[in-house]
Amino acid sequence: MSILIALAMAQAAGSITVDVGNVRSARGRVLVDICPQNRFLKDGCIYHGEALAQAGTTRVIVPNVPPGDYAAQAFHDENTNGDIERGMFGIPKEGVGFSRDARIVLSPPKWRDAVFSYAGTDASIRFSLRYFTGAKGPPAPKR
Repeated sequence: MSILIALAMAQAAGSITVDVGNVRSARGRVLVDICPQNRFLKDGCIYHGEALAQAGTTRVIVPNVPPGDYAAQAFHDENTNGDIERGMFGIPKEGVGFSRDARIVLSPPKWRDAVFSYAGTDASIRFSLRYFTGAKGPPAPKR
């Protein structure tokens, strides 16, 4: 019986395409986690995708996500060490962002501000990174 449930869940899983905006450079990678509430803002989200950083917008595909309520968290791993570099008071040195462009004000956003419902079929979401140190985003296009 549990094999049937697992097969049904595997068939219901789709991919979430995440367009991450405001990537300030083409250095490193952009990493995206799609997290259920109990893993939000923690390491170990099961659903993960990454792509080479592209200045402006980087598209990351997160495969095999079953239906449910999730929040996405992303960061621009400019030095490709797999960790968010932090400065004084724990302020991220690399760009970070959350689904629904949840605001970051003196602390990470709340679950309720980043949560979205996912039906289990291929879908797309979009949000932007925020940088707290250094350049704030890609350079403006030349006219």
